[in-house]
Amino acid sequence: MQIIIPLFDRFAPLDAVGPYQVLVHLPGATVTFAAEHRGGVSDSAGTFTLQAQASFADVPHPDVIVVPGGFGEAAQRRPGPLLDWLLEADKTSTWTTSVCTGALILARAGLLAGREATSNWQALEDLERLGAKVLRERYVFDGKYVTAAGVSAGIDMALALAARIAGDDVAMAIQLGIEYDPRPPFTAGSPETAPAHLVAAARAASRFAEARA
Repeated sequence: MQIIIPLFDRFAPLDAVGPYQVLVHLPGATVTFAAEHRGGVSDSAGTFTLQAQASFADVPHPDVIVVPGGFGEAAQRRPGPLLDWLLEADKTSTWTTSVCTGALILARAGLLAGREATSNWQALEDLERLGAKVLRERYVFDGKYVTAAGVSAGIDMALALAARIAGDDVAMAIQLGIEYDPRPPFTAGSPETAPAHLVAAARAASRFAEARA
């Protein structure tokens, strides 16, 4: 089973590394980071770099695709190497997935038209404008398409995907192995539970604010 996580400039690290940490433990799976060219790709802050071991041309027919989001996502919604590769790779993939604003890339490619999907809470309006049926869920399955909400939700999505691929026991063993037992010190992880002033500040600072205006 070949699992490809495509990278692009200014991706969000946990969007890519969270699912990687889960899916790399699937029996018989290989997880590869790919990009337009082999080599280092930097994150949104420019301080974290992942190595793409393959170019898109090297991996035309993956079994599983995991598209991360990040501040560089908007540029990837335009025609270019990632979108071209995604459209072709999706034709033969068993699963095509995304984390956070990676869903906007899938939607821009037309892959989520009329499908139930989710994304980061601040990107849901954009996702709906791109033709998806938006759900405010941690992750959403619709056929072979699986989308996760913001950043950390990629771990949950990957565990649910692992269960679909290899069974609940394998997925639970992976969860135990990485000791994924989150107990955050606050309940500020969603706009429904975070203090209103923090939600308002996040909305005002969001790169999606202009689109909402």
